[in-house]
Amino acid sequence: MRFRTTCSIRNPFVLMLSFVFRLIIIFALSNAVIASEKIKPTQLDNFDISQYKGKVVYLDFWASWCIPCRKSFPWMNQMHNKYADKNLVIIAVNLDKKQILAEKFLEQTPANFKIIYDPKGQLAKKYKIKGMPSSIIFNSSGEIVVAHTGFFVKKTLQYEKQLQSLL
Repeated sequence: MRFRTTCSIRNPFVLMLSFVFRLIIIFALSNAVIASEKIKPTQLDNFDISQYKGKVVYLDFWASWCIPCRKSFPWMNQMHNKYADKNLVIIAVNLDKKQILAEKFLEQTPANFKIIYDPKGQLAKKYKIKGMPSSIIFNSSGEIVVAHTGFFVKKTLQYEKQLQSLL
């Protein structure tokens, strides 16, 4: 009795199905690697803007209950992906009292940039934040150049131009 050691599939449908299945496996594995490379959120540890000297910093304040914050995260991801290699640093500071609320938010609205938990609102007090979301843009010398309260999708080009002018 002789066994075949090679597969000789001649049906085009089966070949295509096999190809699609392999693509799905490759895609799933590549997403697993990308997800594991995401930046893990940290607790506030004496944040000091001077540690980012030479970089433009977009410092964003947000909370899980903030509806406009959900709209700002995709834009911040886009800016991070587009300008991180041009010395833009995006840091989002979460102000929820319970970290689990922020974690649930991040499951639904992932971030590709640094997240800091600040449940006592120390940074918000330091920078006199009045609403959510709020953002502050620092130039490469660590000076505040622009501050925004709220996030408006129709102003994203304006926000991006402000960043570009500092990079």
